[in-house]
Amino acid sequence: MIDCRQDTGGVLVRVRARPGAARDHVAGEHGGALKVAVTAPPEAGRANAAIARTLAKALGVRKSAVTLIAGATSRDKTFRVVGVTVAEVARLADPGAT
Repeated sequence: MIDCRQDTGGVLVRVRARPGAARDHVAGEHGGALKVAVTAPPEAGRANAAIARTLAKALGVRKSAVTLIAGATSRDKTFRVVGVTVAEVARLADPGAT
């Protein structure tokens, strides 16, 4: 189960980043965090921007609805997503979910 909770401004989601992957995708769960793999390198904020885009696409929200809250230089990050529920975010951790 991933660690995500409702906040006054949206849903806070813990993310485990995997930069330099073969493709951008949500890769399930890792230690209570949503594992997100992106092709961008971890330099100059490129991976963070790619993770935000990947989350937005997977959740069906605008890119502006996803904001990095903590962990800009770490693999472990926290994002705020506006316009979704905790259940919608939790479904991303299950690769068999539709």
